[in-house]
Amino acid sequence: MKKFDVIVVGAGMLGIAHAWAAAKRGLSVAVIERSRQAHGATIRNFGQVIVTGQAPGMMLSHAQQARELWLDLADQAGFHVRANGALVLARNVDEADVLREFADTRMRQEGYRAELLSSREVAGLYGGQLAHHCVALRGHDDLQIYSREALPAITHYLQSSLGVAFITGTLARAVENGEVATTAGDFQASHVFVCPGHDYLTLLPERFAPMNLEVTRLQMLRAAFETNPIALDRPLLTGLSCVHYGAFSDLPSAQALRSVIQARTPMLLENGIHLLISPTPHGELIIGDSHRYGQDALPFNDEAVDNAMLDLASQALGARLRVLERWQGVYGAHGPAPFSVMPVDAATTVAVMHSGVGMTVGLAIGERTVAGVTGR
Repeated sequence: MKKFDVIVVGAGMLGIAHAWAAAKRGLSVAVIERSRQAHGATIRNFGQVIVTGQAPGMMLSHAQQARELWLDLADQAGFHVRANGALVLARNVDEADVLREFADTRMRQEGYRAELLSSREVAGLYGGQLAHHCVALRGHDDLQIYSREALPAITHYLQSSLGVAFITGTLARAVENGEVATTAGDFQASHVFVCPGHDYLTLLPERFAPMNLEVTRLQMLRAAFETNPIALDRPLLTGLSCVHYGAFSDLPSAQALRSVIQARTPMLLENGIHLLISPTPHGELIIGDSHRYGQDALPFNDEAVDNAMLDLASQALGARLRVLERWQGVYGAHGPAPFSVMPVDAATTVAVMHSGVGMTVGLAIGERTVAGVTGR
């Protein structure tokens, strides 16, 4: 039986976070992954680390810590990261009211590093191509990573520089008291961190069943400019995101905005659409997203949803776009909190996300969980 100080089951965002946290503490680490390379939520996302969007308290604290960890990891592993913030654009007065209320109250009270830009200041950005927006909130702490390139770079760094063993193409079938039974034999560790993504059936189903967890399926696009290209250097969001992100969603103005959206464009709320645009290092755009909830992620995309997102992006950018690629994102949803860290026995801990902010807070979850378990 092969022995390690720490075994991590799952090589997605949370798994990588726990593996890195353990390895940099000098522990021997193995990561067991059922695929040859993780291809779940970690590479299907926008790569946005939206600190400014997180609710005050625990989530904001995790996001702020994760931001520093991302910058440290990017420096060591050598992957691309944009560290010049993000813009939340107000398309109309209702969205502008939310950004103004946030800037006048919560931003100051909770210490968010952001600033409200006037319509004139917005008009001065990108050659005036965003001038049709009322105001904008510029978050200074937000990051953006190109996930599909970052994950392989991180994996290589953990293997080559920190000695982490990646046991891929291997299914973990049972975990108990530090022993992991897999399709490649049995392994043992002082502690096992189970990070299964949205798989609630393979390992420890008895822990997940009472939680009645769901998954959400997202439709996403990669697009290129056909007209009026912008050298976009940071993620863009619109006021639509204010009814979804915890930093804004409970403000009175955000509640009023939700009612306006419901009255004018109910299709956006029905499909959980809030525009996110992330520039890739190659001059393309990742656009989304939508949300459809259920016990399973059905494989069928709705063309009307893709068209709605593409129209929103074209309107925001003042440009015509051409779709290069379409895919589905998927992640766990509707849990008791944005994430759960659950001790199973003295040598086993489970960590799962119940929301789409794994990139934003995942590194901090791994850091804090490993520190708590190991005492290092």
